[in-house]
Parts: sequence; C-alpha cells; structure tokens
Amino acid sequence: MITRRGFAGLVAAGFTEFAFAQRSAVDSMNVQAPKGTVWLNANEFPEGPPAAALDAIARAAKESNRYHFTEYPAIYQSIASIEGLKGDQVLVGAGSTEALHCAVEAFTSPKRPFICAWPTFESGPELAAAQGHAVVKLPLTSDYRSDVRQLVAEAKKAGGGMIYICNPNNPTGNVAPKQDIGWAVRNLPADTVLLIDEAYFHFNTSPETESAMKYVKDGKNVLVMRTFSKIYGMAGLRAGYVAARPDLIKKMAPFRNLQISITTARAVVAAIDMGPKLVEERRARLIRTRDDLVAFLKQKKLNTIESQANFVMFDTGRDINQIGPAMLAKGVAVGRPFPPYNTMMRITIGTDAEMAKFKAALSEVLSV
Repeated sequence: MITRRGFAGLVAAGFTEFAFAQRSAVDSMNVQAPKGTVWLNANEFPEGPPAAALDAIARAAKESNRYHFTEYPAIYQSIASIEGLKGDQVLVGAGSTEALHCAVEAFTSPKRPFICAWPTFESGPELAAAQGHAVVKLPLTSDYRSDVRQLVAEAKKAGGGMIYICNPNNPTGNVAPKQDIGWAVRNLPADTVLLIDEAYFHFNTSPETESAMKYVKDGKNVLVMRTFSKIYGMAGLRAGYVAARPDLIKKMAPFRNLQISITTARAVVAAIDMGPKLVEERRARLIRTRDDLVAFLKQKKLNTIESQANFVMFDTGRDINQIGPAMLAKGVAVGRPFPPYNTMMRITIGTDAEMAKFKAALSEVLSV
C-alpha cells in the first residue's frame, strides 16, 4: 500500500487510483449511460453480501465511532482459518489490491522487476512503474496462458524480483495449469517471490489447476492473494488478503494503511461463519449463467476463451473502441479494451435478466 509519506510523490508523478484495473471503459466513451444501464464491466458479483453480513454491517455501524483495535487479531485469525493458516500468515487490506501494493513495495525495486504476462490485472505493474521500479511484461502464449519458463528466466536474468500470475487470469478468464505453477515454484531463482493472484479462484472448476495455498503452507517463497470482492459480493466494502510465510508478511506489513473498517471486518467474519456452502451455492448459480452465455456466444460463432472466472472474453471481430460505446448507448456497459486484443470483449456475468439485455444489445450491435 502507498504510505502517507509516499503518496504525495506518486500524485506528483501523475499516479492516481484511476490507473488501476477496475477503471472502466465507460470513462473514455463520449456516451451518456442511459437510465437502467446494466454494469457488466468491472468483474463484480451480481449478488450482494449475504444477509448475515448485512446484519453485521448494521450492528457495526452503530459502533463505528471506535477503532476497535483489539478485535483485529481475532478477525485476522478468522480469515486465515479459511485456508487452515495462522493469523501471522495473512495480511488483510482494502481488497486484494492493497495486498498487491504491499507486495510491490516490499519485493520490487528499480533493479528487482515486477514480472508478468500481458495482458493481466494492471494494478501491480502500474504501481511498480509509478514507483520507478522495473517492469517486465511478456506476451501471453497462443492459448492465452502465462509462459512460466520465460517469467522465471526474466527473474533469473535480473537477479531476483517478483513474478506475478493471475489465476484465473484477468481479463482472459483461463487458468494456469498446476504443473506450470509447480514448475515455477521449484525453479524460482534466488531473491525471487512468486505472487499468485487467486481473486477469481472461487469460480474455478477446472481439474487442471489447483490453489497455490499449499506452497504457502510448505514455506515456499510464494504469496497467494484472495479477495472478498467477488464471490462474497463485497466489492464496495473493500476486503482482501495475501497469504505467505510470516517473515514475508512482516516485510509487507509496513506498507499497509493500518486496517480495514470495522463494518467491513464484521461483514467478512459473518460471511466466513456461514461456511463453504455459501461459496458453493453462489458458484453453482454463476456457472449456470456463465455456461448459458458461452452457449449463446458459440451459437453466434464468436470465438470464446474458456473461462473459469466470473467473466468471459470473446472475439467480436470488431474494434472494441467502437463496439463499447455502441453497447453503452443500448444500456449495457462492457469491459474496456485490453491491447493487444483490440477486438476482444470482456463481459462480466450478471443476473439472468442482465445477461438477456446484453444478448439483445450485442445481437443488435453486431448486426449493424
């Protein structure tokens, strides 16, 4: 996370939160969003926080005049317990983005690069660049995957750094095979950490991949990020975490902005207390809608990347800079452009009603 002392320098350098990956293509369109626009552009979950979390928020709001410092160790332990970890193995922040900021500050520098495949979630490389740290972006493979051998080779050449893999990847939605992740862990160069961003892992059902949390438990130089913004429906509440060895957590902790709000913290604990059934049921509902969307796109003969996330990316055959405004004019906000995939559209999975509106709008726009 950007420290108070460092914030002024970043602003002077032209760095703002707008630079991060959740910015919308809508911002650059000269089109007024019609009333009733459906927002399928930011990888949000169509359901909000569960009822227990909403109740917890209401109760916490009445006590929000206090900092509640003494509660947070138990809150962190509750979050860590999801993966069978201890409280000192997680760093909790405002969404997984804050955790990513802390990792960039701790493990990259002008000589230790942030290394990633491209395109991917922009927040990490953009923050590293704004800080004057080295950034290495390698193209995705022909099947839209990270080439782990090239990523490791770049870290070795630089004498260390941080390798970032979003799994499933944003914006493509596909996964990195567990064999690739395992190879990267076994072959990490000295002074290198591997950061696996699992923001969308709750939506994954692919047998060819697995969570990298086991490497954290094994004490490897691996960081794993998770968020409550997606399947838990808490994007606006801002809560996420990074899991790692305690010594790696200590290196990141100085860059965290104190703590998340007590309303958010109580909501997170209430959702966790509901157990895995909450995640399982929400995943099943979203996958059903995702499968229906993919079937529609295939019927339209639109090349679609197999997604294990809560969004789908497909080839429209046209410039997204033109199609995006056309879709917005019809009341559907879609994902921003992701160069070099300039004809590919990323669409968030919404409610069935929202997806019906999307299908109608896309059919109209592509028929013009």
